[in-house]
Amino acid sequence: MRKADVAEFYRRLADRTPRPETELEYVNDYTLLVAVVLSAQATDAGVNRATRDLFAQVTTPEQMVALGEEGLKRHIKTIGLFNTKAKNVIALSEALVARHGGKVPADRDALEALPGVGRKTANVVMNTAFGAETFAVDTHIFRVSNRTGLAPGKNVLEVERKLDKATPPPWRLGAHHWLILHGRYVCKARKPECWRCVVADLCRYKPKTPPPGSEAGGRALSPRRTGKART
Repeated sequence: MRKADVAEFYRRLADRTPRPETELEYVNDYTLLVAVVLSAQATDAGVNRATRDLFAQVTTPEQMVALGEEGLKRHIKTIGLFNTKAKNVIALSEALVARHGGKVPADRDALEALPGVGRKTANVVMNTAFGAETFAVDTHIFRVSNRTGLAPGKNVLEVERKLDKATPPPWRLGAHHWLILHGRYVCKARKPECWRCVVADLCRYKPKTPPPGSEAGGRALSPRRTGKART
């Protein structure tokens, strides 16, 4: 995708959602970190349902350690892989207390050194909590980057590096959120809703999906404004 098209791509997404933010519910930097760890292979909505009562009681790593692994499991048992996640959340909470005085470090390497925290999780926390211009490539961003031609790559690290190289200011800080929202609600996995996509004419995906009931399959569709995306 040409540089001018990349800038226009982000401008249109930003015009639709001026203040993008994560859909995970959290109280502070620590609960954000916990929520992101829990969200692996789970939906944000499912994590939010499980953590509302949890975060009403637990907002610090010290409190999480006191709750204990079995206590945590009772809160998150509706989330996939909850046994492993509970073990990791308790372990990372203990590590935060021991190594960082109970604070979430604003450093990617330090975050990735915590149990259960990978590069994507670290990038989300760096971006959302500390305002870093990081690109956390999840399944939505990977799909949108490849399908549209914005930053095609064979794996998440390659896509992340291409996004970092291609995304210009002032779009870098919000890029992570815009791309996730676009992939979640418009550029869907099975059937992208091209007929209501604001960047359809910039996208290299050729078999544009027509509106439901339309016989216009395969023709290029022009973007048109939709309402504000959920944030």
